[in-house]
Amino acid sequence: MNIADLNINIVMNPVYIPYMDKPQFLQIFFGGSSSGKSYWICQKIVLDNFNGANYLVCRNVAKTIRKSVFNEIKKAISAMGLNKYYRINSTDMEITCKLNNKQILFVGLDDPEKVKSITPINGVIERAFIEEATEVTKAALLQIKKRLRGRSQISKHIYLAFNPILKSHYIYKDYFKYWQDDKTSYEDQDICILKTTYKDNLFLTAEDRKLLEDETDQYFYEVYTLGNWGVLGHVIFKNWRVTDLSAEKRHFDHIFNGLDFGYSSDPNALIRCHLDRKRKKIYVFAEDGQAGMNDFELAAMCRKNCGEQYIGCDCAEPKTIDFLKEENINAYGVQKGADSINRGIRWLQGYEIIIDVTCQNFKNEIEQYHWREDKNGEPTRTPVDKFNHWLDALRYALEDEINDVRATAGVRI
Repeated sequence: MNIADLNINIVMNPVYIPYMDKPQFLQIFFGGSSSGKSYWICQKIVLDNFNGANYLVCRNVAKTIRKSVFNEIKKAISAMGLNKYYRINSTDMEITCKLNNKQILFVGLDDPEKVKSITPINGVIERAFIEEATEVTKAALLQIKKRLRGRSQISKHIYLAFNPILKSHYIYKDYFKYWQDDKTSYEDQDICILKTTYKDNLFLTAEDRKLLEDETDQYFYEVYTLGNWGVLGHVIFKNWRVTDLSAEKRHFDHIFNGLDFGYSSDPNALIRCHLDRKRKKIYVFAEDGQAGMNDFELAAMCRKNCGEQYIGCDCAEPKTIDFLKEENINAYGVQKGADSINRGIRWLQGYEIIIDVTCQNFKNEIEQYHWREDKNGEPTRTPVDKFNHWLDALRYALEDEINDVRATAGVRI
């Protein structure tokens, strides 16, 4: 059975319809927030899979997949009325079409051995989708290309989707050599590129559109509203690097935990770090959190990650802190004081910040954290208060150290 044999109504943003069957091996869909690009690719994945293609769906960190692209593909299956044709294994994150035994498999690129060994039950992997592709290293992308090998009658493709965070990224340098900023598409024999923004998404609410149109920071407006490649000249932190801390973190014994409270759209952000005062190093080795959590889910997250250790929290949320204490979480409100943000920034700038490869949210934030500019484009001494939830959590974790209050591993004195 082919998808064309079914009488189903597929609702799709018109801008993407011409890209359903492009021939190029590498296909890039980038642009602003809320443009519908990722959901459209999820629709395409389901339709292609129903018609016989095995898919490998990736993000840089495995734990981010379940609450993002895995859920979006399940929504696409349901919206198209195809549930009865699919078997969904939520534990292993495997989706199998019952009619042809073709699969949609999910993998985090932080586990290279799993990437090498993953194999569908019928045939070979013909197509791959990398969500948030700017998070992925060049080496990881090359590894995915190698996975698309073996004989098949299905054409092979790699699809990338992302917001164009920085022009210094290898994706821009390698694949946008002939891109023209005044265009919205480019094609040659090997690659096709489509740029979209919120204006291409017919299903946004007026409130969604206004939120993007009212963005006041120039960098965020260019990247997330207009979908243009970003340029950051006034980043706050340059003293960081990313590495695999899986071997080292078992020996960490001077641990601090911080929590920034979220709301319906902002995440509750938990960070864990090890402080090496003597060598002036901060090891950010674990993170957790998401938007839309209730208080009991928040308490469970804190308990799972931190046990009985203390957690520094934003003192502006005393009711939430009291609830966590009632749930036997050792939460406390940090005493921020005057100029606490800038004082914390200056203190953190005096250390090398080493980030574990699994802490993708923190890495995304520190990479884009920058000073607000004045009307002449000069940096002020005020950071842009956006995309800084896990960064704030790090300051809360280390606030006692910043304020020179004695503290030891997970215990306040």
